[in-house]
Amino acid sequence: MWDKILNPIDLIPNIPVASAVERANDWLLGLIGDYTRAFSYAFGDRGFMGEVVDALLWVPPSVLILLITLLAWKLSSRTVALFTLIGLILIYNMGYWVGAIETITLILVSVAISIAIGVPMGILTARSDKVHRIVWPILDFMQTMPAFVYLIPAVFFFRIGMVSAMIATVVFSMPPVIRLTGLGIRQVSVEVVEAAAAFGSSEWQKLTMVQMPLAKPTIMAGINQCIMLALSMVVIAAMIGAKGLGASVLRGIQRLDIGGGFASGLGVVILAIILDRITQSTRQEKTAEE
Repeated sequence: MWDKILNPIDLIPNIPVASAVERANDWLLGLIGDYTRAFSYAFGDRGFMGEVVDALLWVPPSVLILLITLLAWKLSSRTVALFTLIGLILIYNMGYWVGAIETITLILVSVAISIAIGVPMGILTARSDKVHRIVWPILDFMQTMPAFVYLIPAVFFFRIGMVSAMIATVVFSMPPVIRLTGLGIRQVSVEVVEAAAAFGSSEWQKLTMVQMPLAKPTIMAGINQCIMLALSMVVIAAMIGAKGLGASVLRGIQRLDIGGGFASGLGVVILAIILDRITQSTRQEKTAEE
């Protein structure tokens, strides 16, 4: 009794946050559980993502390495292309080619979904102050929540596997796309937009032909951050069934296999550098043109 008098905060009844969240999850699972599990089956290892992995593994490694190198040369520079060639050959030489393909598939699908959702949402936040005020605190919450927390609802709704890893990765990596898309469009000069309107441009024309092209460097910065955040989830997502290099790193931790963990981690670093340099070069090229 004296403890509560000395510490009046203890007089406040306990707020049942955990039980409330559990009841909400149970309610949602009963409402949409069948749909999420069907989605997991359609996009999982035996569905879309499995087909993508099989298709990429069907291509001879030397051919795929050459194609990715040429793409890096086209989108970036010869230096990045040379690093891509050496890095991918090293991954294959270390025996992690299949894991690299699985990781690339997870990253590409997650980033594609993040862009498909994030760019339109960013446009809405730029064009509506009300949407901006609603979405911004949600993005703050998404970016400050520990990444491990996203694994719990993902597994709860989509079960263990690649789809749960993809959903967790999308939620974790999407906020920069929304933020920087909205920021880039808001930073476009008002005079330029008014000049386009004076020439009779519609709202759609002003968006697609004026604002989006001028905001492209900022949007590409958001996509670059999205890719890096998605790659940072590779090892964490392995805890809920994601295949690829992250699973090899996790096995190295569990078995105290220092060499295997370092080699697979090096593969993640190589992929991160390749994707980072390509997206950065695209952004810098656009900035230089302006």
